[in-house]
Amino acid sequence: MGDAWDLDETTEFLVIAATLLDLKAARLLPSADVENEDDLALLEARDLLFARLLQYRAYKQVAELFRELEAGALRRYPRSVSLEDRYAGLLPEVMLGVSPRGFAELAAAVFRPKPPPTVSIDHVHMHAVSVREHAALLRVRLAEQGECSFHELVVDCQHAMEVVARFLALLELYRETVLAFDQAEPLGELRVRWVGGTLEQAEQAARQDLAKTDEEEYG
Repeated sequence: MGDAWDLDETTEFLVIAATLLDLKAARLLPSADVENEDDLALLEARDLLFARLLQYRAYKQVAELFRELEAGALRRYPRSVSLEDRYAGLLPEVMLGVSPRGFAELAAAVFRPKPPPTVSIDHVHMHAVSVREHAALLRVRLAEQGECSFHELVVDCQHAMEVVARFLALLELYRETVLAFDQAEPLGELRVRWVGGTLEQAEQAARQDLAKTDEEEYG
């Protein structure tokens, strides 16, 4: 260590060296139970002292690192002046990409009064749909073609209510046992097959459906 001895460093070195030797000797000697509680207390105190010494050394190293970082930061000074003239001309030109006419259109769109909110009632005043009329149409169509898919039967519908009316009409015709449903697999295509007689019989039944519709409308 030389002529200049530091008492703290020398003491720390001796304590750590003695502790390491003690641990090494404890591993070499056969283990045995500690009979004296005072010896056990001394061992616990020694372990606690050793742990504190390791913490002290770690704190000391971190403090030294902080001191070096602080010393380096004290030699740095932020710029407190505006941009120099020779660099002011290097700024890129602002390119908005909008012409005066475009600005005028944006301003007009912003200041244009918004239409007042309204509640649509188109679904309330939908045109009436007759299930009997669609049943008459389906009678003739199925009697002519013999078999159709449900998609083919509703492909000419203009509104969702007409699709619903076609479906209800099919249920009514199925209850009359004039048609049959075929579906090869679950959620597959639904096929509708006519089993209600000839085309003439279907046309006659369709005329009766339309006559009943007129009676219901005009009493």
